[in-house]
Amino acid sequence: MANQNKLKIFDAAKILRQMPLNGPLPDNRELLKTAFRVAWPSTLESFLVALVSVVDTIMVSTLGAAAIAAIGLTGQPKFICLAVFMSLNVAVSALVARRRGEGDREGANRILLQSILITAGLTLLVTTLAMIFAEPILRLAGTNEDTHEMATAYFRIIIGGQFFNVMNMVINAAQRGVGNTKIAMKTNVVSNLVNIVFNYLLIGGHFGFPALGVKGAAIATVLGTIVACAMAIRSVSDPNGFLYLFYEKKVPKFEKETIGTIVNISSSTLAEQLFLRLGFLMYTMIVARLGTNAFAAHQIGMNILTISFSFGDGLSVAAVSLVGRSLGEKRPDLAKVYGGFCQRLGFLCSLAVAIIYTTLGNPIFRLFSDDPEILNYGVMIMQFVSIIVFLQISQVVFSGCLRGGGDTRFVALVSLISVALIRPLSGWLFVYPLNWGLFGAWLGLALDQITRLLLTRWRFKNDKWLKIKI
Repeated sequence: MANQNKLKIFDAAKILRQMPLNGPLPDNRELLKTAFRVAWPSTLESFLVALVSVVDTIMVSTLGAAAIAAIGLTGQPKFICLAVFMSLNVAVSALVARRRGEGDREGANRILLQSILITAGLTLLVTTLAMIFAEPILRLAGTNEDTHEMATAYFRIIIGGQFFNVMNMVINAAQRGVGNTKIAMKTNVVSNLVNIVFNYLLIGGHFGFPALGVKGAAIATVLGTIVACAMAIRSVSDPNGFLYLFYEKKVPKFEKETIGTIVNISSSTLAEQLFLRLGFLMYTMIVARLGTNAFAAHQIGMNILTISFSFGDGLSVAAVSLVGRSLGEKRPDLAKVYGGFCQRLGFLCSLAVAIIYTTLGNPIFRLFSDDPEILNYGVMIMQFVSIIVFLQISQVVFSGCLRGGGDTRFVALVSLISVALIRPLSGWLFVYPLNWGLFGAWLGLALDQITRLLLTRWRFKNDKWLKIKI
């Protein structure tokens, strides 16, 4: 019986090894049930968000390879604009989860309110600069004569409406911190449905709506975020909820101590986001030089890879919540167990996705294009994707565990090494000096994923991240 127990994939004792217990440990089934209860809404949410991105690309693909490439080229500039907000949201989730574990409702609400004030101010600044410099930013990203105009129009509409998106993001980050992952899931599901409906109405023009092409896709996305923002605000408007936006009766103002705590955690995550986006942008520029068809095929592959990433991302969100809450309760042993269980759930997701990609790779790629050259690239890309999925999901979950423990500096360092250095440098080497083309670009991506997995796994097993105070 003991030997059989050691073979279980979800075995708390195997994860803890020689780590001492800080209290009674629930049985494996109860621990898995708790992890799954928190993880499934955030994982489903992330999957549906990724799926809508894929549907967007399929709908836009009716406009041709140039339209696919144009929207793909706006991706990294858009995420660079969102980098500061994404880093802020990681801090919000980790801090709110810790306060939830400590039973500090007032502290959690203070973090939420201050984060909203910071977000509002930063949105005005970032949006203004992005709108002014949209054209040179996108030329730097790799647009050319057949993609620049479409990419610029799409980018300006998306950035112009990003206020609603970032407000939804920060509130949902706080909700995830207290374990309310279902709320974030619901807002994003409704947002995505609105997006898909208006994609249909506005891209090609149906039921009397104008045919706006890529502009229609951008407007549909903004409309979806407006609905999501309204739902998110409503979710923190109940005075009986743990998170209550209007807990402060007086006019809200910036609080130096609370902002200092948020900045302390988010600064390292901001560095991580900047390293990520810089690396992704350089990598995108390298691939864009291969031509419109090659980049369109690459963009399709990245959209498909986003589906598998969504499982890791959702489980990472759950890990932040469970780890942060456990550490707030002074239970580092539970924090490590929940992190290990989330990683193992991720491995099972990887296996299922890899089987689907291996057996249905070609039909999946045909959903986006029937161009023979693009489909030829697709065979090679799907082989890479089927392998990368195992590396990607595990490293994303390990990174989520470290963030939940406040070890954001190490995660930032990993991003600097792997994404900002290894991916673009190896990609450039393989693509141009070695002349391996798109195959070389994907090989560089695989090396990045391997590096991140090895480093984050080592840190997770090291246990130093369990002792950080935030």
